[in-house]
Amino acid sequence: MTTKSQSNNGTDTEQPSRREFVQMSSSAALAAAMATSVVSSGVFAAQDNTIKIGLIGCGGRGGGAAINALGADSHTKLVALGDMFKDKLEAKLKDLKAAAPKQVDVPEENRFAGWDAYKGVINAADVVLLATPPHFRPMHVRAVIEAGKHCFCEKPVGVDAPGVRSVMETTKLATEKNVNLVSGLCYRYDTPKIETMKRIHGGDIGKIRVLEANYLTSGLWSAPRQPAWSDMEWQLRNWLYFTWLSGDHIVEQHIHSLDKAMWAMQDKPPMQVVASGGRIQRTGPEFGNVYDHFNTIYEWEDGTRCFSACRQWIQTAADVSDWVFGTDGVADVSRHIITGKNPWRAKKSLANMYDLEHQALFKAIRKGQVINNGNYMCQSTLMAIMGRMAAYTGKVVKWDEALNSNESLTPSKYEFGPLPVAPVAIPGSRPDPTKMEKVGRAG
Repeated sequence: MTTKSQSNNGTDTEQPSRREFVQMSSSAALAAAMATSVVSSGVFAAQDNTIKIGLIGCGGRGGGAAINALGADSHTKLVALGDMFKDKLEAKLKDLKAAAPKQVDVPEENRFAGWDAYKGVINAADVVLLATPPHFRPMHVRAVIEAGKHCFCEKPVGVDAPGVRSVMETTKLATEKNVNLVSGLCYRYDTPKIETMKRIHGGDIGKIRVLEANYLTSGLWSAPRQPAWSDMEWQLRNWLYFTWLSGDHIVEQHIHSLDKAMWAMQDKPPMQVVASGGRIQRTGPEFGNVYDHFNTIYEWEDGTRCFSACRQWIQTAADVSDWVFGTDGVADVSRHIITGKNPWRAKKSLANMYDLEHQALFKAIRKGQVINNGNYMCQSTLMAIMGRMAAYTGKVVKWDEALNSNESLTPSKYEFGPLPVAPVAIPGSRPDPTKMEKVGRAG
């Protein structure tokens, strides 16, 4: 059955149960190579055959997405850029011009900075690339689809359940408007992984009993606080380290591993999760309030479990791998190898999955077709969020509980100035660790 809650605009919205969410998931789409639905599109490229691209979010991933998009179709042009900060925008524009001088033409009037930068980019472009901090994804993807533009949306699609539910609604709107919504969960477009998953789903390893997902990697970048920066600017420029902006690294980074686990389970959501986590290396105030490691155990109704681990520690062993253990064999998903009754190894592929996802997008546009990755990008995001919820609280978190949660990480207002930092979550503690409480400024 469904329950009601208040949506972001204050209206009553129906919240689906786990069973209904599963029914909404596209099992038919999974039969296609990349879990996409394809329908006729009423949106076409410009008369001169050039597709205009706009980028919102001028960080490293944004720049990479722009290069992938420009390389996917020779008749594309980057015409608009948007970012919260003009200095980041101009630096990225310089890099992009050097990388693709014939396809980058962003006049001053199409360079947008500030809270509303996304609006100008959307107006100027046919295809919009979203690579902002994840907190803003629900707002931005909604604006893109409402405008009838095609969208490439980086992962994850949000940082909390209200955000995911918003994108679920936007996914439906994309179908109604016949516009593309392609996800940055790039492994779904990787040719050897597609073949590996086909074999898993075809029964080559028998019935799945256990999955293992590891994303053990090093630390990431940070921007030292400058005297002129307000709390808000400091947090935005270091968005990785604040749960309200990134969702924590289990959501922002480890989602890739969890998405592959969900894919292996044919996009059937887990029933529940139990987790632990904390901060061991990154304990200073410059690292905001996120954890530096998580350990999660997801369980499905049939008893299948996924043992999942992620961490961001410097000077430690790395392991980014995914395993599926069945009654008749084992699939090493990362290396595309199956052992057991039906041994197999994928042929080496020279194709880059980051390129392939954009090639699929622009090919669909040219053919008047539509790809909609909305279902799985929402489900995998929620899977990551429920893992964080379990680690932060120390409780078992059910899928329906996570899906229908009204816990919002949105600050009371968007403006530069003071912004309290929520305390680091301590399981079993009070008050609620997701609430914004002043704990002092980082130097």
